[in-house]
Amino acid sequence: MKIIITGGSGFVGRRVLSLLKNHDVINLTRNPLNHKDCKYELGNEINNLSIFDSPDVIIHCAARVHIMNDSSTNPLDDYREVNTKGTLNLAKQAVEAGVKRFIFISSIKVNGEATQSDKPFKFDDNRAPQDFYGQSKSEAEEQLLQLAEETGLEVVIIRPTLVYGPGVKANFASLLNLASKGLPLPFGCIKNNKRSLVSVDNLVDLIVTCIDHPKAVNQVFLVSDDNDVSTSEMVQQMAKALGKSQWQLPVPIACYRLVGKVVGKEDVIGRLLGSLQVDITHTKETLGWQPSQTIEEGFKQTADAFLQSKLKD
Repeated sequence: MKIIITGGSGFVGRRVLSLLKNHDVINLTRNPLNHKDCKYELGNEINNLSIFDSPDVIIHCAARVHIMNDSSTNPLDDYREVNTKGTLNLAKQAVEAGVKRFIFISSIKVNGEATQSDKPFKFDDNRAPQDFYGQSKSEAEEQLLQLAEETGLEVVIIRPTLVYGPGVKANFASLLNLASKGLPLPFGCIKNNKRSLVSVDNLVDLIVTCIDHPKAVNQVFLVSDDNDVSTSEMVQQMAKALGKSQWQLPVPIACYRLVGKVVGKEDVIGRLLGSLQVDITHTKETLGWQPSQTIEEGFKQTADAFLQSKLKD
């Protein structure tokens, strides 16, 4: 099977590439990594995929990712240029090149930013993106499914929650670094929220499952480790994986909200205190799929990689 991957140099794409060694894989990226790569700019103009001699599947991981404190003068247009227009143009090229299946790595932000207690997002909920990144991904999904109806291209949409694993960056890495200090942390009262996470290995396992599964056609799949945790539980798991103290100070929730308001970081505090859960029943039942890695295993793998990187610094 000939498989094209976009974003193969990214966090998820690298792991996909490592698990597809037995396939004929072409990695399309902005920065060529080896002799099989081609120069690829994900935007309005793209290379003609027909030069790759009848590829079977495209796994589209590349994107303009969510950027905190984006300084762009027109961020929605910037997100759309890559995540919406670029995706649709790539899919149209796929149709012309005879590609059978297009796997689109979207985002849970298409569903929204937060969930109420015990009311997780489901695969068939109405799309409700609340930021430009989520909006651009949502528009791409809609246009891909329309293209599928018009052309017969088999579209598979996967919406990951927060993805973690060896080499993870951003907020997860910041919390991991805090937990590595072995000091008491102020998360003892954040016990009533619930967050769905997904290890990069579980996400990639689902992506690989969708390459040729007959029931994946034109479906939307939510994905997680199927083990939701509070912020307090998440930090405890991190500390345990790092072999550090798990003692947490019971700082009241109201203090967090006050600090967030004073320093202008209410959105950051909201994510720390809030819930974002997904129901992956549809994914499991449709594909006969289960997360292959437990959250404990995922955290341990991530912590081990973090500690190894510290030794190299």
